[in-house]
Amino acid sequence: MVVKYFKYDKPFTLENGEVITDLTIAYHTFGRLKPGKNNVIWVCHALTANSEVADWWPNTVEAKKFLDPGKYFTISANIIGSHYGTTGPLDINPKTGEPYYESFPFITIRDMVRAHILLAEELGIKSVRAMIGSSIGGFQAMEWAIMQPDFMQRLVLIATSAKSQPWTIALNESQRMAIEVDPSYGQNDPEAGKKGMRVSRSIGLLSYRGSMAYNETQQENDNLYKLTGFRAATYQQYQGDKLCRRFNAYSYYRLSQAFDSHNVGRFRGGVETALGMIKARTVVIGISSDIILPVCEQIFLYRHIPDSEIYIITSDFGHDGFLVEHEKLNDILKPFVDKPLRQGE
Repeated sequence: MVVKYFKYDKPFTLENGEVITDLTIAYHTFGRLKPGKNNVIWVCHALTANSEVADWWPNTVEAKKFLDPGKYFTISANIIGSHYGTTGPLDINPKTGEPYYESFPFITIRDMVRAHILLAEELGIKSVRAMIGSSIGGFQAMEWAIMQPDFMQRLVLIATSAKSQPWTIALNESQRMAIEVDPSYGQNDPEAGKKGMRVSRSIGLLSYRGSMAYNETQQENDNLYKLTGFRAATYQQYQGDKLCRRFNAYSYYRLSQAFDSHNVGRFRGGVETALGMIKARTVVIGISSDIILPVCEQIFLYRHIPDSEIYIITSDFGHDGFLVEHEKLNDILKPFVDKPLRQGE
């Protein structure tokens, strides 16, 4: 699919007061928009993913799946600070004529959503049939459902939470510390900090998968005589190298900070009050073995979002279960998305 771009021609003020004067948003669409624009599904992507949903979320944008391109017009936009077309650290800072690099401003989940609201307005999308988000994508979907309660008829929150807890913040800080010890981090170079990010990704993967997934997928066939070169070790190295080939450390650093900033209750009277503002019919989905955003977080959402239901997918693949367990996910989401809208939705 061909990436599209929206260039906002006015200053975009971030939550912290800083201003981006040349905001560009990269986005993808799948399927065809009906004349009444009533078949739109908006997907909010996860941390290092992109707007090309079919690329990072396999077996979803297909016939007879919940993002069936023959039925629905799916939109996904790349988040601010990312590496895939939306304004980020490697873009030119108009004030200096050079890339932002480390000077790229601090961003929040609300900044990401406010930018995507501008895109929706540009596309003439006044409401969507469903808003879907997993992990940090769930943060965005939740914020949007609170900021514009009438924008979506249905809301899907997968492996996500109402706010970042100390556990996730500590994990993210450990990853940032790994980047900071790379002596090249801070240099005006797109390759700066990549050795540190390689280690950072290794730390992150441990929390994304957990022990059950590693013990299942990285087990040695016969290690009676093996002393070094274990599969689990080479897997960590491979995944670190893989991210370094497609991402940059400045984006990774800023996005992890945005992750930490997530709290739907901020300036809204608390989390419970904020969740009570959601009007969309909601499905909350947790992954049984998720250790970074555990099931207790999804149960909390279910208890405080009106008109919501919850499903727990049994999986050994931890937080990444939402990427791996596509059949189980489809069994839940296809009926939810396909079901005729109720009066008032």
